[in-house]
Amino acid sequence: MSGRRRGPTLAVEKRYWEQGADVVVGLDEVGRGAWAGPLTIAAVVLPRDRRVYGVRDSKQLTEARREQLFERIVPWCRAVGVGHAGHDECDRLGMSDAQRLAASRALDALGEVPDAILLDGPWDFVGRPGVETIVKGDRVSLSIAAASIVAKVTRDRRMREAATDHPGFDFERNKGYPCPRHKLALKGYGPTAIHRRSWSFMDNLPWLATRVTRADPQGRLFEATSPGAVPAVTGPTW
Repeated sequence: MSGRRRGPTLAVEKRYWEQGADVVVGLDEVGRGAWAGPLTIAAVVLPRDRRVYGVRDSKQLTEARREQLFERIVPWCRAVGVGHAGHDECDRLGMSDAQRLAASRALDALGEVPDAILLDGPWDFVGRPGVETIVKGDRVSLSIAAASIVAKVTRDRRMREAATDHPGFDFERNKGYPCPRHKLALKGYGPTAIHRRSWSFMDNLPWLATRVTRADPQGRLFEATSPGAVPAVTGPTW
């Protein structure tokens, strides 16, 4: 038996097609754990009669390979929609509602009415009829895997653009996620206009910056949460 790991398939999608569903959407998000930049969600509808080979969960691919596949996936898909929740919206709404907002924007951008939505992970943050959550769905469903690549490449390109406006933070490499260079830049320069002010990295910074705290149903990104009004965050909206 071959030791090669099997990639995602259309097995889940075919189950829905056989039940009469026409528009089966794969949906995935990226940027939830980042300190800076947007939360990005992609929604894709795959064709039934054409394939693009090599599609995998975006985390299993190099950046160069994701870029190559992105250019093949987008024209291959029957429909593609991408939605963002900006850094300021993540602070103002909390992560759960920011996910719902980005998902709604991605689905609205499809131009198709979903009959079924395949969502990576155990939690339904979409809140529409026909959602099936699939743990490690980007390794099971080809639609979700394709969405993961579209979301990742789209957000990465935005963060590379942001790097030119915020030198020293290495956004072109870390894409706004925590890493030693990012932490050092925060201590030296303070948060930029695209940093999320409600994350715990704001604690103990040697700058006059106020951390925003709020309760969140998922409760994993915030070390301490409390309800209350959220001050406005300056800077451009993504």
